[in-house]
Amino acid sequence: MSQYKHIKKPVIKKDAMNLLLGKPAYVDDIVNQNCLIVKVLRSPHAHALIQEIDTSKALQMEGIEAVYTYKDVPQARFTMAGQTAPEPSPYDRLILDQRVRFVGDAVAIVAGENEKIVNKALKNIKVKYEVLTPVLDMNKAKDNEILVHPEDNWKSLCPVGADNKRNLVATDTCSDGDLDHVFETCDQVIERTYHTRANQQAMMETFRTYCEIDPYGRLHVISSTQIVFHCRRILANALQIPKSMIRVEKPRIGGGFGAKQTVVAEIYPAFVTWMTKKPSKMIYTRTESQTAATPRHEMQVTVKLGAMNDGTIRAIDVYTLSNSGAYGEHGPTTVGLSGHKSIPLYTNNLEAFKFSYDVVYTNCQAAGAYRGYGATQGIFALESAVSEMAGILNIDPVVIREKNMVRQGQKMSAYYNEIAHACALDRCMEHAKKLFDWQHKSKVRIMDNGKIRSAGVAMAMQGSGISGVDVGSATIKLDDEGFYTLHIGAADMGTGCDTILAQMAAECLDCDVEQIVVFGADSDISPYDSGSYASSTTYVTGKAVEKACEKLKNNLCHIACSILNCSMEDVVFNQKGVTNLKTNEFVSLKEISLKSMNGNNIETQVTVTHSSPFSPPPYMVGMVEIELDKETGQVDILDYVAVVDCGTVINTNLAKVQTEGGLVQGIGMALYENVQYSPKGVIAENSFMQYKIPTRLDMGKLRVEFESSYEPTGPFGAKSIGEIVINTPAPAIANAIYRATGAYLTDLPMTPEKVLFAIDDE
Repeated sequence: MSQYKHIKKPVIKKDAMNLLLGKPAYVDDIVNQNCLIVKVLRSPHAHALIQEIDTSKALQMEGIEAVYTYKDVPQARFTMAGQTAPEPSPYDRLILDQRVRFVGDAVAIVAGENEKIVNKALKNIKVKYEVLTPVLDMNKAKDNEILVHPEDNWKSLCPVGADNKRNLVATDTCSDGDLDHVFETCDQVIERTYHTRANQQAMMETFRTYCEIDPYGRLHVISSTQIVFHCRRILANALQIPKSMIRVEKPRIGGGFGAKQTVVAEIYPAFVTWMTKKPSKMIYTRTESQTAATPRHEMQVTVKLGAMNDGTIRAIDVYTLSNSGAYGEHGPTTVGLSGHKSIPLYTNNLEAFKFSYDVVYTNCQAAGAYRGYGATQGIFALESAVSEMAGILNIDPVVIREKNMVRQGQKMSAYYNEIAHACALDRCMEHAKKLFDWQHKSKVRIMDNGKIRSAGVAMAMQGSGISGVDVGSATIKLDDEGFYTLHIGAADMGTGCDTILAQMAAECLDCDVEQIVVFGADSDISPYDSGSYASSTTYVTGKAVEKACEKLKNNLCHIACSILNCSMEDVVFNQKGVTNLKTNEFVSLKEISLKSMNGNNIETQVTVTHSSPFSPPPYMVGMVEIELDKETGQVDILDYVAVVDCGTVINTNLAKVQTEGGLVQGIGMALYENVQYSPKGVIAENSFMQYKIPTRLDMGKLRVEFESSYEPTGPFGAKSIGEIVINTPAPAIANAIYRATGAYLTDLPMTPEKVLFAIDDE
C-alpha cells in the first residue's frame, strides 16, 4: 500500500475531458484566423546556388502581402536547436540563404491572405540555380572536397571538434583501461557495424506557429513547441532583435517526441509578422514534416566486443558515424548518447572501453532530436552485438546479460563516472523472465503452418535530464479561497507533465490535485525552464516543484503564526490550513490568504529553481515473441513484455501509456519506418502512404510492468521514463530474428525483403 495520497496513483490527466470532447486546445484552434498565411518555396536540388530569383510576378498577385528572398534577411548565422546557451550546435543557418543544402531547403517566403493564393504565388517565383554536386553519403563526407558549409561566417560556440572546412559537426574520443591488451586476452572478439535510418517523429500535429504584434509592439508567438525560452532566444538571434521584444507561449501540443525541440516553423511567420506588423500563421503539410523537418540522426555504429568463453564481457569499443544532414542541430549532443548510454549497461565486468565518433554534414535533410536522442541507435548496435556473442558462446542471451549488467552502487566509468545509486535492472530482468515465460518462449518452435516462433531480449538505460545543465523552475502561489496556482516553463506534449507536477504539489501541500491549477508555458509569465526534453521534466522540474511547495508551506505557517500569536515551533500545516498544537486553534487557508493581502510582508508566491549535477539513468528490459514466415520474410509481433525501473512511479496510468507508446515507436523503427534517398537527394517516403508507421494491428500484445527503485536526488525518488521506453524493441526483435533464422540483421528497418535475403545468405 502506497504511503502517498497522490503519488503512485492513476490520476486522470487535467486536460483529458476537454481533449476527448474536442474542445479548442491546439494552436490552430485558438488563434486569430484572420491572418496572413505563410508558406515557403523549397529547393528541388540537394546542393545549389541561387543565381537569379524573380519574385515580381508573385508580388503583383492580388492578395499577396510579401515575398522575401535571401536578399531580404539578416546575415547573422544562428542555430535552430533548442539547447541551453552557449549552444553546442553550430551557428550555420540563415533565415534564407543563397546556398541551398538539401531538397526542401527554404528558397523564398510568401505571405498572402489565403492558402490558395499563396500556393499560386509560389508557382510564379522563377529561380535560376547553379546546381552543385551534393554529398549524400555520410561515409564520404568527412574531408570531402565538396563542402556543405564553405561560408566564412559559420561558427561553433563550444569546443566540440567542429570544423566546417572538413564537413565536421563534431568529433571526440574517450576511453578507460588498456583496451588493446584486454582484447588480446579475450577468448572471443567480434566486430560488427550497424546502420539506423533518419526516422521521423510522425506526431499527429505537424509543425505550426502563429505570430502577431502585441499592444506594446512586441512579437507575440504562439507555437506548438517544447522550448518556449530557447525559442525566444533563437528567434531573437535570427531576426536580430532584442529578446525583450519577443514573447513565446505554447497551448496544448499534439505530440512532439523531440521534433519540436528545434525551431522549425517559427522562423518564417515570425519574420513575416516582424516585417509587416500583421498577424501570420504557418502550418506545415505532412510532406514538409517528412522532408524538411528534424528526424532522428542516421547513424552507423561499429561495435567491437571482447568476452571470455564463460560470457564475461571485458572490453567494448564503439565508433559512431552520425549524419547531421545539411545543418548541425543537435549533432554534437545526440551522438554522445550512442556510447555513453549503451556501454555503461555492461559495467559489472568491464575492464576497458573506448568510445569515439564523427558527426558530419551532408546534403540530406537536417536531423534533430527524437525520443531516445542517440541512445536508441547505440543500444540497437551494442545489444545486437551482445546477443550475437551469446549465440557464438552458446549462452542464453538473458544469462549473458545477468552476468554483466550494471548493478546498484556501481560506478559507471563510461557514464561520466556516475554511481548507479538507484538501479533495479537485475530485478527488471528477473521480473521480465517470469512475466514473459522466457524459459519456454525462448525455445525456437516451428508451427504447424511452417512459421517459426522465437523470442529475443534487450535491455536499455537513458538519463534524467542533462547533468549540470538543465534547469527547472516552479512558481507556486496561494490564491483566494485556498487553492493554488502552479506556474511552470516545462511543456506538456501530451505526456501529462501538467498532471504529474500537480500530483507532486498536491502531495507536498496535502490537498487534492483539483486544488492545483497549472499554467505553462509562457516566456513572459513562466519561471525559466530549459524545456521539455532530455527526459528532464519529472526529475528536474519535479524537484523544483517539491522545493517550492516546502518553501511556500513555511511562509504560510509564518503568516498563520502572526494570526495565532505563536511561534513556528507550535504550528503544523495540513490540508485545510495551520493548527496551533498547543491550543488547538486553527487558521484556514482562506484566512491566511486574506491576511496576506493586508499589512503583510511574507510572500504567498514563491519560485524555486533547481538543477542537478547528476542524471540518474532509468533502466528497462524488453522481451519479444515473434512469428516469422520464412517464405515471405514477414515478421509479426505476438507478445512484448517491458519492465521499467524509473524510480518511483508518479502516475501509474501515464507511465504505462508512455511505455506502450515508446514500444510502438521502437517497433516501427525496427520493422517498418524507412528513409531512402534518390541519387539526386530526394526522399521517397514523403507521406504516410510511403512512410509506414505501426498500427494497432502491428504491435501485438503489449505488457508493461514496473520495478521501482528510489533515486535519492529525484522528487519522491523518481527518475525519468520518457525516452528509455523506445530503446529495446529494435535489438530485441533483431535477436528474435537471429534465433529463428541464424541470420543477424544489422540494417534497420528489418523489412521482409532483408529477412529473406539474410536467410538465403545463411
